[in-house]
Amino acid sequence: MAPASSSRPARSPWSAPRTLARRVRRRVLLHRRGLSALCAGLAVLVALGAASPQAPPTVRAWTAATDLAGGSVLRPGSVVAREVPPGTLPDDAVTDPRQVVGRVLAAPVTRGETLTRLRVVQGRLLRGYPGRTAVPLRVADATAVSLLRVGDRVSFVLADPAGRAAPEVLVEDVPVVALPAAADRSAGLSDGAPPGRLVVVAVPDLAATRVAARAATAVLIPVWRD
Repeated sequence: MAPASSSRPARSPWSAPRTLARRVRRRVLLHRRGLSALCAGLAVLVALGAASPQAPPTVRAWTAATDLAGGSVLRPGSVVAREVPPGTLPDDAVTDPRQVVGRVLAAPVTRGETLTRLRVVQGRLLRGYPGRTAVPLRVADATAVSLLRVGDRVSFVLADPAGRAAPEVLVEDVPVVALPAAADRSAGLSDGAPPGRLVVVAVPDLAATRVAARAATAVLIPVWRD
């Protein structure tokens, strides 16, 4: 006797995936409110991220840690790194603190001011002047300094504005090795800086300390011959 045929229809190879799809669809419909809220929250986060302003780009600058007077020797603690906008960095800005540490400031700098190579007295200024030290001297009369040129030989007289002491010669016949540019006071770039201009001269090594110390507390008058 032949076996009786089964009445159950043959299963289609696509029935299992369809069943799974129906189950997934039911799950989605069941939790559609929660899923909608989740999608809305994600959309808000994406929109906020796109609308948030990006942090502006910065570059590293080496700046003065404190207010420093002209003639000061820069120490490792005198220089600190700060992040500044790229457009504010001078072309001759110091890129490595080793370029200036140990050198003498040719002009005063204020706390946070970016250090440049022109702010320090470079060793090459003394080329041709063996046995001498570069000393920056501040002259109150900037007009008188404008008449000087690098290479001029000049003497400096100490004067007491109150007239309590007679004038005396501080140093004689020393060569001018640098004339730092005058600060632009009209643009407000030198607020708080001392008046006048600096003259950097090559002083004999043994007299350098005395000259720098005396010049720091007196009025200087330059005298020279053409």
